[in-house]
Amino acid sequence: MMSMNTTNERRREPRLCYNWPIWFAEDFNGELSQGQMADISSRGAAFTCYADDRCPRPGQYVTARFSIPQYGPADSFDMADFIRSGRVCRVDGVNSALRRIAIQFTEPLPFQPGRQQDETSQPEGVEEFEQTVV
Repeated sequence: MMSMNTTNERRREPRLCYNWPIWFAEDFNGELSQGQMADISSRGAAFTCYADDRCPRPGQYVTARFSIPQYGPADSFDMADFIRSGRVCRVDGVNSALRRIAIQFTEPLPFQPGRQQDETSQPEGVEEFEQTVV
């Protein structure tokens, strides 16, 4: 079965898909909103957030704080913390309560999160991470 995304794929690198909190705001001196990371590349990220008055709009600039798994030897990883500003490229409705936000970073990350795994242990360098809610 072929994915519908294969014909319109414009991405320059594979994305790392994982679920982890992301905090964002138009101005980090104001109140931060929390979202849920969906995927990330060195140049941008996608996350979900509540469809309320703090949900970013297309064209808006936001600053986000997030962590990315950074792999080491023997399938180990540490979480690397980043703060990046970026422009909201797209806002899609997920359901009546959630929106999916895509942002393009003004400064790329220092590595490509989707290409850091050993190709032999993980196809396309992508691994799923699920946050445990306590």
